[in-house]
Amino acid sequence: MPTATYTPLANVTLATAASSISFSSIPATPYRDLILVFTGINTTDDVSFSMRINGDTGANYSYVVGRGQFSSTVASNALSSQTSMFIAGWSYGQGTTNGLPVIVQIMDYSATDKHKTTLDRYQTIRNNGEEEVGMVAGRWASTSAITSISVFPNSSTLKAGTTASLYGVIA
Repeated sequence: MPTATYTPLANVTLATAASSISFSSIPATPYRDLILVFTGINTTDDVSFSMRINGDTGANYSYVVGRGQFSSTVASNALSSQTSMFIAGWSYGQGTTNGLPVIVQIMDYSATDKHKTTLDRYQTIRNNGEEEVGMVAGRWASTSAITSISVFPNSSTLKAGTTASLYGVIA
């Protein structure tokens, strides 16, 4: 089995606050998957992060979230017909200067014969100080090749210092 090769495609570090980070002109070849590493720093507590693909604001996103808090609370939920893909949860870094990373894998992103699927992992600190880990399995209901990705908080803005890196994966 070949070893996966990660090729850096783009890296963004915000110098000032912004409403989102976007990647465009994502090449269709020679990669099979994409990896997005996002370290979001929000301006307020109790905020979650989402992404949109190809600027699609239609109700074409579905996902299942599983999460556990270190106090042993475990929860899950599933949503369909959403206008964006949830990627990470609440009080992400508690609005401090230190965000916590989320890693999103997007499979077969350039295929035009199937819907796109995602898997991601995140760690967060809720506004009560409780740490949480989670995973999200998602689907973008489109057979279009992915050419752009936008990541944003569902409320507030991203602070300066927020980073996002996009990698192409040759499998």
